[in-house]
Amino acid sequence: MTTPIYETGVIHGRFQILHNDHVKYILAGKSFCEHMVVGITNPDPMLTLEETADPGRSNPLANPLTYYERHILVKTVLEDEGLNSREFSVVPLPINLPDRYKYYVPLDGVFFLTIYDDWGRQKLSYFQSVGLKYHVLWEVPPEKKGISASDIRKRILSGRAWEHMVPENVSVLIKKWKIPERLKNIHASSRGVR
Repeated sequence: MTTPIYETGVIHGRFQILHNDHVKYILAGKSFCEHMVVGITNPDPMLTLEETADPGRSNPLANPLTYYERHILVKTVLEDEGLNSREFSVVPLPINLPDRYKYYVPLDGVFFLTIYDDWGRQKLSYFQSVGLKYHVLWEVPPEKKGISASDIRKRILSGRAWEHMVPENVSVLIKKWKIPERLKNIHASSRGVR
């Protein structure tokens, strides 16, 4: 194991639904720092803005889980991966409101991100606009991104297998919380179906 090069790192994601590639991303960031702050973006509708670089990210169908549910998923999975609860924190992070970061995360940390598209470049621009230190973990084209939470949500809606794309405890909790039913209700509401 290499020695972390940063004391504190900040990583972020919507995690709507937390999947295996999210876990790789978080652990990649953690490998560079002693303490990782995991910022959950779109924590609530009041802190979720429309984004031209990723217009679907504010859609209710793209945000079926509450902040609390995502907090539990992240905490559970990181502990399953062997991290001690003292090695990480989970907090809300209104990613498209950079002037509010100071209320949620340590600004002296190094902000990790990956870049796949214009949305990744927009987040980098937000970090640069408030003078944050940042570390791009990797930059690849969209077709090399891997697992997508939107694909998982689509699979759930269409009744296709999705469990293999998420950690085991995520699958257990998603079913326990009846997220598939919630997704179907949100989808029906968005189409005006009752």
